Amino acid sequence: MKKLLTSLTLLAKDKKAWLALVAGLVLTFSYAPFGIWPIVFFSIGSLFFCIPANLNGKVHAKTAAKYGFIFGLGWFGAGISWVHVSIATFGGMPLVASIALMALLCSYLALFPALALWATTRFSNGSISFAALLLPCFAISEYLRANLLTGFPWLSFGYTQTDSPLNALAPLIGEFGLTLLCIAIGFALYSLTQKQFKMPVVTAAVVLLVFAGAHFTKVTHYSDKDLSVLLVQGNIKQHLRFDPSEFWTTMSKYQDMTRRHWDADLIVWPEAAVPEIEALADSYLVGLDSAASFNKTALVTGIVDYQRDTKTIFNTLIVVGNKEQSDEHGHYRYLDSNRYQKHQLLPIGEFVPFEDILRPIAPLFDLPMSSFSRGDKVQNNLRANGFNLLPAICYEIVFADLVRGNYKSDSDILFTVSNDAWFGDSIGPHQHMQIARMRALELQRPLIRVTNNGISGVYDPISQTRQTMPQFEATTLKTNIKLMQGDSVYSQYGNGFVWGVILLLGMIGFGVRFTVNSSKG
Repeated sequence: MKKLLTSLTLLAKDKKAWLALVAGLVLTFSYAPFGIWPIVFFSIGSLFFCIPANLNGKVHAKTAAKYGFIFGLGWFGAGISWVHVSIATFGGMPLVASIALMALLCSYLALFPALALWATTRFSNGSISFAALLLPCFAISEYLRANLLTGFPWLSFGYTQTDSPLNALAPLIGEFGLTLLCIAIGFALYSLTQKQFKMPVVTAAVVLLVFAGAHFTKVTHYSDKDLSVLLVQGNIKQHLRFDPSEFWTTMSKYQDMTRRHWDADLIVWPEAAVPEIEALADSYLVGLDSAASFNKTALVTGIVDYQRDTKTIFNTLIVVGNKEQSDEHGHYRYLDSNRYQKHQLLPIGEFVPFEDILRPIAPLFDLPMSSFSRGDKVQNNLRANGFNLLPAICYEIVFADLVRGNYKSDSDILFTVSNDAWFGDSIGPHQHMQIARMRALELQRPLIRVTNNGISGVYDPISQTRQTMPQFEATTLKTNIKLMQGDSVYSQYGNGFVWGVILLLGMIGFGVRFTVNSSKG
């Protein structure tokens, strides 16, 4: 205990530790809803300022990891504070326990920037090898964060650039490439404070080169098609969404809100807007199907599908009404192929690891609808009134590779549904919408995002204009969307180009390291 108190006292007196923590905390203001995107460069630069001796290979890797971990605590502690809203409101846990759970989550996520700085320091032996290995080490740590234990790629640095001039590079290098570019710019700013000008010059040259590449590889443009779409936001209170006594009230509300707008080409409802299990909602869905078909439109809605024969339950999107514009009558059939089943499930919310142990502990681990099955990773686009919809349900929109894996050249719309009522009036829903807009920038397809209580809206990645609906209101939005054609480089090759650059930098870094060691030997 005495050693622990001594360590804490020394840490409290460590000015660089405070700088790393503050740099991580203020990083939150780079993301939505604040959107002060330049902050990310100064935050990252401040982190490197905490470990300047690394450029000469003199600081122990553990020290670099320490400042990376402290930075991560600030970064995630403030950035995903919205998670605590759902734990405190719906988790049924004491305040102390919920805070401890948040601290555990943030500490886990903080391990990844710590790992990146540890590895960079451990394997470099000078300023050149440090600079060359920096991006490969961060790339690997961010890849692990996005995939390990189902992954949590929220708050990657690249999302801060959704509304910055650098967003023009998203169709070429994606959010992952933008993340690494943010790190490079932050390191270049740090280098300026050390009166080292090579790194800033190289970084500026690379940015200009990538901008040129984005300009000359841009092939996406507006097509001669457009469509009118109706977004319906029901604003159903979270505690009522899966109350069986409220099912019909909810279903009637969505139907009533839609009734005056059947003239839209496409009508979209949120995740699980129909709370009744699909097999038990047959008559309701047949009625919707007939109404949509009679009005020559299609309606897409989220619904829960429990398949009794296999005992599996899927978070599903289905289409009622016209599949093709030439259809003259409804075609809804239970378990027809024109559906999408969620693949990337949310831990705790949609599946519970070690459930036999965790479920009895607290209501947080035994939420309604927390035993879903995974749909296939690759599925067909939804076909609705002659349009192809690239679907993603809620949390899935964060996984760029998953969304891109279902993209096709004839995908007309990037369509995502969600229910962010779990997170109340926090920054979480704003970040979620920002992430969805980044996917639209990468794939160069218009975005339709409809949620239970906001933020719902549409986004045009070419003109970069958006229309959104107010949060916490039961309302509709009817608007026209211009469709696009052509394939972005990112949609075709993903992060292949970025990983190629990372491999090259890694070879340079280790090559310099071995050359220096050989000359010393």
